[in-house]
Amino acid sequence: MITSRPAARRGYFDFGWLKTFHTFSFGNYYDEANMGFRALRVINEDFVAPGRGFPTHPHRDMEIITYILDGALQHRDSMGTGSTITPGEVQRMSAGTGVTHSERNPSPDQPTHLLQIWIVPGRPGLTPSYEQKNFPTEERRGKLRLIASPDAALGSVQIHQDARIYVALLASSEHVTHLLSPGRHAWIQVARGSVQFNDIKLSAGDGAAVSEEKQLQIVSQGDSEVLLFDLG
Repeated sequence: MITSRPAARRGYFDFGWLKTFHTFSFGNYYDEANMGFRALRVINEDFVAPGRGFPTHPHRDMEIITYILDGALQHRDSMGTGSTITPGEVQRMSAGTGVTHSERNPSPDQPTHLLQIWIVPGRPGLTPSYEQKNFPTEERRGKLRLIASPDAALGSVQIHQDARIYVALLASSEHVTHLLSPGRHAWIQVARGSVQFNDIKLSAGDGAAVSEEKQLQIVSQGDSEVLLFDLG
C-alpha cells in the first residue's frame, strides 16, 4: 500500500527570512491526519534568506538530521560544536537530555535550501551528541546511498532508532530498486525533479508512505534527487 502526500497539501509559512513547507504537523501547523509516519516525525523543506537564520533554541529527545540542497548553513550548539554544512554533507544532532543550537545562512547573497528531518529516538534520555559527514556526488549518483543508520553502516551517520535513510541522484530514465523486508515500512521524499514510484508519479516536494510492499522502484523522469526512509 502506497499513500501519497502531495507537496501542495503541506503546511506553508512565509516569515520573510524563512519560507518553510511542513510535510507533517510542526509548530503552528497542525494536521491530525499527518503527525508523522512510524518514527519519522518531521520533514521540513526550508529556504533561508542570506544572512538570516534560526536563533538559539532548545531541543530534547529527538534525532535531528539536516540535509543541504543548495547554499550553506552555519551551526553552533551548547556542546561546543561549530561547523558549516554544505551540499553533500549530512548533519546528525542527537538532542537527548537537552541541547541548544542556532543555525544561520552565512552567505551575504545566496539563499540556503535544506531539508530538516526529525526522527524519534528508540529511547529517551540519551547523551547529546553531534556528527557530520560528507557523501560525495559520485557516491549518490545512480544509486541509493545509505547516509544514516543505527549501526553507522557503510560510513553513514549513526541515528538512535531502527531507521535507515538513503539518498539517490538520478538522471533521466535512471532507476533504483529497494527491497523491503517483512514488517518494514518506507517513506519516499522527492527533493528535486520528478519520479515514477512503483505505480504513482511524484514531483518535487511530494512524499509517500509505504506499507506491505516488497519491492520499491524509483524511475527518474529527468534529473532528480530523492530520499528513501526504511523504517521499522
